[in-house]
Amino acid sequence: MDYRTLKGVGTAELVIKKSVFIGYASPAKTEEEAKEFIAKIKAHHSDATHNVSAYLINDGKSFAVRYDDDGEPKGSAGKPVLKVIQNRGLSNVVVVVTRYFGGIKLGYGGLVKAYSDAASLAIENAGIIEVYETERFQVTFPYGLFHLVRETVENSGGKVVGEDYGELVTFTVETRKGEAEGLMELLTKRTRGRVRLRRLFMSSFEGNL
Repeated sequence: MDYRTLKGVGTAELVIKKSVFIGYASPAKTEEEAKEFIAKIKAHHSDATHNVSAYLINDGKSFAVRYDDDGEPKGSAGKPVLKVIQNRGLSNVVVVVTRYFGGIKLGYGGLVKAYSDAASLAIENAGIIEVYETERFQVTFPYGLFHLVRETVENSGGKVVGEDYGELVTFTVETRKGEAEGLMELLTKRTRGRVRLRRLFMSSFEGNL
């Protein structure tokens, strides 16, 4: 299953009418990880007025969506944070926005904007990556085909993840799941059958910026 998530933890701070909003965004593979992250931020900011949170977990096997206004008017905080996650097409993400009240009320619309902006900035600072399932194969060929093989692999969206140099050259090539077959056929065609190909029956998850 392909999906977009965060590269790492991102933070952002906004001051709006003397209220301080601090956003935290993090990848989370499971609902337990998301809850642990929320608990950690709440403990760190135990003196804050509110610690609003939202997460969306979807790895193809489990699905969980939650948001918490943490005392703010219903729908003004947690839901806007969740909408930011959803609007960016992200999965396996948790966001917490901490608020220190500055004495001036923002109104419902002001709260929605403040929490949305803090969540967006934290997500941007975390960086978004694409995660996809991969498959691998090996291609063995004479040295004279080195540049042709490498260019064919790289121009087709594949990646050389292993290289072995003996009497012949062997590349271990990684592609998105479902794309190996087409690339193997292309390599055979472009080299006029002068490559030896071997499927590697393994797949993993990889991130790509």
